Parts: sequence; structure tokens; C-alpha cells
Amino acid sequence: MFTPIIVLIIIFLLFKSVIIVNQYERGIVLTLGTYSYTLGPGLKLVFPLLQRVIKVDIRINTIDIPKQEIITKDNVAVTINAVVYFQVTRAEDAILKVRDFTYAVSQYAQTALRDVIGSVELDQLLTDRQKISDEIQKIVDSETAEWGVDVTGIKLQDIAVPDNMKQVMAKQAQAERERRATIIRAEGELTASINLGKAMQTLASTGAISLRTLQTIENASNGPNNTTIFGLPVEVLEGFKKLGK
Repeated sequence: MFTPIIVLIIIFLLFKSVIIVNQYERGIVLTLGTYSYTLGPGLKLVFPLLQRVIKVDIRINTIDIPKQEIITKDNVAVTINAVVYFQVTRAEDAILKVRDFTYAVSQYAQTALRDVIGSVELDQLLTDRQKISDEIQKIVDSETAEWGVDVTGIKLQDIAVPDNMKQVMAKQAQAERERRATIIRAEGELTASINLGKAMQTLASTGAISLRTLQTIENASNGPNNTTIFGLPVEVLEGFKKLGK
């Protein structure tokens, strides 16, 4: 006959031997402190007291990188924060090769962020944000791959520049807009002058410029007391000659 104490011990051991691993988890089994195997999702049995199970979440996780003040290549102090997206692909490596893989990924991402941002100028940082994010992601992913962690993406969020730089950038943008407006006006005037020259050539070649001049004289001398003196250009005389022919 089993005594109540033995029965309680058996029930306790049976209870401890049953492990439920969720679909989004993997279970790392350590037997007397040594890695044995990895459990997939479902109802599993282990040897209590001899084996210990460490569950690892394999879903995509996020880490917020707090605001970092970084000096760019052109000596501008910017404040940047970012988000790291990562996923555990090999649960056993994530547990056995690094003490705290989440903290390790966060620290390495901060270091890579400072290195990459410090090697680019402010203009490139503002215009090529996605390209810089991809470069940081590749650096971090290459280092964390041996930990069984896949860094799927790093996104730069807020990029804050000093107030004095904002004023400089605003003046630069205004100067650029004025430059473009000047170019557009110059191109319009050039096109108008080209079209006017073509019109003058057409009128001169057909003698129409002479008729146009006569119409102007007639309109100007409609009044009874008007006396108008015109200096006729050579083109008009040549037009008259062509009409005479």
C-alpha cells in the first residue's frame, strides 16, 4: 500500500513531467544541465528533477532603441531613435550561445546605429533613410546569425536636428526654390525670343511685315489733326520691293 506521502510525490512528479509547448514556442531540454533536444509544439513528457525545459518565443519581436545623440560625418549632432525587428530561428543557439539574446541584439543595434550614422552626412541621412536602415540591419543580422537570431528589419523613426540647423536648412530650401524659379523664367524668356525671331523671319520673307507696318500707320493717322512721322526700317523697304515684284 502506498502511503499518502508517496502518492502525493507520484502525483507531483507526473504533474511536473507534463509540458505544454505552444505553437509559437520551442522548448530547450537540459538533462542534468546538458542540452539534449528541442521540443516542438504540443503536449510533451520529460523526466522531472532530471530535466529542465526552457521555452523560447519564436515570433517576431521588437526592441525600441532609445534616443541616441550621434555626430554625423559633417559634425552635426542629431538625435535618433529606432526600432529593431528580430525573430529566433534556432532556439537552442539563442539559449546556449548568448546569455540574454534580446539585450544582446539591442546593444549591438545601438552600436551599429552609431557607427553607420557617424559615417554619413546630414543630407544623406535625411534623404536615404531607408538605405541607411538596410545597411544597419545587414550589419546587425550578420553578427547575430550565429546566435540563432534573424534581424528582419531596423527602422529609423524620429531624426531631430538642432534648431540652428533647421534655420540653415530652411534658408537653403528657399534659395533652391528661388534658383529654380529664375531658371524657369529664363527658359520662358528664351522660348519667347526664339518664337518671336521665327515670326519676324516669316513676316520678312513673305512681305507681310510691310503690310503690318502700313496698317500701323493707318491706325495711327485716323485722327484729322494727327501728323505722324515714321522711320521705315530696311526690312520694310525690302518688303515693298518684294511686293512690287
